[in-house]
Amino acid sequence: MAIREAYLGGGCFWCLDAAYRQIDGVVDVISGYANGHVENPSYKEVCTDTTGHAEVVKVLYDDTKVSYRDLLEFFYAIHDPTTLNCQGADYGSQYRSTILYQNDEERRIAEEVTAEVQKLFDRKIVTKIEPLKNFYPAEDYHQNYYTKNPRQGYCRMVVAPKIHKAREFLDKKRGTPSFP
Repeated sequence: MAIREAYLGGGCFWCLDAAYRQIDGVVDVISGYANGHVENPSYKEVCTDTTGHAEVVKVLYDDTKVSYRDLLEFFYAIHDPTTLNCQGADYGSQYRSTILYQNDEERRIAEEVTAEVQKLFDRKIVTKIEPLKNFYPAEDYHQNYYTKNPRQGYCRMVVAPKIHKAREFLDKKRGTPSFP
């Protein structure tokens, strides 16, 4: 078993965190901030949209159970990659759609999956595929937020529907080698 990392941003990290926890083979998910110019920023700073960071998740996964390609296909199924710097009612560059690669192989896979998925959309995918420059874990209260706060308003209105969408996607994938 090799534990690998994937770094993805697709709106609020609470949604991505909760969705990726549904996948068999995902070992952990860490919400955080990536690719900004301020060291170890706070949530309050990132929300000013002046630090350059994106809200992202660091997905730790067992590559014998789930592949990087599978994680990216899931990524495109659970958010709208055609909206620039927003997801739903969340606006700002910190909510941008981004795939942060760590090596040439991840970049290649990200570009391939994006090109394949583009055929399913009428509008252009605006997801940024860029190298991971830095990652800072978010404050403790952001980690596994949905599990800790399922009755909170945002969780009920935004996160819960994303989890439902994630489960539908995974149910469709069942029977393939990557999603047992």
